[in-house]
Amino acid sequence: MKETIIQFGEGGFLRSFVDVFVHKMNEQGLYDGKVVIVQPIPKGLVSVVNEQKGGYHQFLRGIENGAVVEDCIKVTSVSRGVDPYTDFAEYLKLAQNPDMRVIISNTTEAGIEYLGTESLEDAPPKSFPAKLTVLLYERFKLGLPGFLILSCELIDNNGGELFQCVLKYAKLWKLPEEFVQWLRQENHFCNTLVDRICTGYPKDEAEELTKRLGEEDRLLNTAEVFHLWVIEGDFEEEFPLQKAGVNVIWTKDVAPYKKRKVRILNGAHTSMVLAARLYGLSTVKECLDDALASAFLKKTLFEEIIPVLGNTEEDIAFGRAVLERFANPFVKHRLLSIALNSVSKFKARVLPTMMEYYEKHGTLPRCMTFSLAALLAFYRTDEADDNEEIMEFMKSAPPAEILKKEAYWGRDLSFMRTAVEHDLAVIEEQGMKKAFEEVLA
Repeated sequence: MKETIIQFGEGGFLRSFVDVFVHKMNEQGLYDGKVVIVQPIPKGLVSVVNEQKGGYHQFLRGIENGAVVEDCIKVTSVSRGVDPYTDFAEYLKLAQNPDMRVIISNTTEAGIEYLGTESLEDAPPKSFPAKLTVLLYERFKLGLPGFLILSCELIDNNGGELFQCVLKYAKLWKLPEEFVQWLRQENHFCNTLVDRICTGYPKDEAEELTKRLGEEDRLLNTAEVFHLWVIEGDFEEEFPLQKAGVNVIWTKDVAPYKKRKVRILNGAHTSMVLAARLYGLSTVKECLDDALASAFLKKTLFEEIIPVLGNTEEDIAFGRAVLERFANPFVKHRLLSIALNSVSKFKARVLPTMMEYYEKHGTLPRCMTFSLAALLAFYRTDEADDNEEIMEFMKSAPPAEILKKEAYWGRDLSFMRTAVEHDLAVIEEQGMKKAFEEVLA
């Protein structure tokens, strides 16, 4: 089977999402192509991917129509991995293969960035967009067609942002205008929305699952059954996801779908997890099982987030579905995993809803304001995991300095100071149980 897809990222999410979908298309005879995984950072799993010849087991588990579902797929859609840090020539060969047609990426929310310090001669350049620009320029020089580029990073306008970064590198490196025109005319940088909770390698269950499989699998992966992929454009004819039974929506505008998902699902996660962790809980499922944490989550969702979005039947139904997904008994989604880089996550997932609530009502939303206080309290602990500079500042600076840090929040939040400092004092002086009770009173 020929190689047709270049995938930047070997993490659990893409392997539970895109690679499973390609496997399904191949299995049904609807598609004829395999994925080559590119390792986007110096440390990664490409060596393990190659040791296992691209194969791995994917467990999909959850509740569907009231029934427990547990499915295990031996995924065979990945052919191999390429590490551009150890074999840059092999990386460039991917551009030279005329069968390659699709590029997919998930390089985290910080992955799509323009550094402006790299060179075309770097082997490889540091950032993902710079690596992609090198690959696309190699393709252009050979006179080959462009790509369908599906950016899966969880930022607004992800495809558009990636395209702008590539254009900036083309300008920085003084690449010919013909290349810029080729980028515009021969390539499709699609905005997308991805949705599936992936819980990755199941450390706690690895021994039991290995016995069931009868073989060791260092890439063993777990995720929920639910999935959704919203893509701007319509390439179903050449990439027949719908025909394969994948829950994909081809659309002219991904924005409404993305706003609902980021504000409700991701916003609920980020609003809840830091307070819940300070309360002593470890997983999302534990939060749903705890009376106080669960009540806080539901109040945040149905009294603050969803009303700001419009309180439509679709929004409310999505909120209820999110609670069911969070309560999935198979999903051990660790709070500390969600807590990674919480400052940038709060800015993207929670703050826009807070501001809209404030503009609409003239008052701060009680639960989300409390969650900001919990964030400040959490970053004073040793469990915070973020950029070193951010962690050092958040741990030592007074709340007033943190709230007015526009570089973190995109605006000065000093007007929230009284409310946030009050909640922070209750958390630190009386404990999270008392703080939860006060918010819910």
